[in-house]
Amino acid sequence: MKIFLITGGAGFIGTNFIRHVLTIRPDWHIVNVDSLTYSGNLSNFKDFSEDYKKRHAFVHGDIRDTALLENLFSHEKFDGVIHFAAESHVEHAAGLDG
Repeated sequence: MKIFLITGGAGFIGTNFIRHVLTIRPDWHIVNVDSLTYSGNLSNFKDFSEDYKKRHAFVHGDIRDTALLENLFSHEKFDGVIHFAAESHVEHAAGLDG
């Protein structure tokens, strides 16, 4: 069994990557960390099969939260980290959106 941490896994690219990996790698388990801002959506996982649900864990959190990441890494030995978390609009990342 392999365990991977996916950041930004509730966005469009992350969701599709997770679906693909769970389909082609039955020995992979995914821990998905996403802050669920404007682009992340938990409804992307509502149709997951029971097998996918067993191999996918969602953690609501921000990757800038050092304590959260230290906690995750202290409880799990990840085989890798795949990073999709990003603010895709400059105005969101810069705090200029309102």
